[in-house]
Amino acid sequence: MKYVILIHSNPQPWGHPTSDFVAESLALPAAQRQQMNAEFDAMLGELSAAGELVGGEALGDPATSKLYRWRSQGALATDGPYSESKEHLAGFFLIDVDSRQRAEEIAVQFAGPGDTVELRPAMLVGGPDQ
Repeated sequence: MKYVILIHSNPQPWGHPTSDFVAESLALPAAQRQQMNAEFDAMLGELSAAGELVGGEALGDPATSKLYRWRSQGALATDGPYSESKEHLAGFFLIDVDSRQRAEEIAVQFAGPGDTVELRPAMLVGGPDQ
C-alpha cells in the first residue's frame, strides 16, 4: 500500500530543511535540534533499508509556483500560491508499506516544530486507494 506523507510548513525565508527556517524549531536549544535532525536522518535510513521509502523531495518557494485552472476557453495560468492558510506544501515522501497502521507509525515521525503532516493514500489511476 502506497501512502504520501505531505509536509506543510511556512519557513521564513523559504528554505530546507524547514527546521532551519521555522520559528518554532529555532526556539528549541541547538542540541535538541541537532538530536531531532539525527533521529530523522536515522529514520529515513531505516525506511530506505527496509524498502519502505520510495522517494521524496523538498519543494521550492511557493511564491515561484504557477497554478493552472481549467476553463472552457482553455486553461488559465496564474501565479501562485493561493492557499487558505499561511502554511504551504514544503515537501513530500512516498512510502510503500504493508498497512495503514504502519503508514501512521511512520507519518507521526515526520511531524516537526512548526509543521503539519498529512498522510494520504495513493490511488491507482482510475482505481481505488491502494
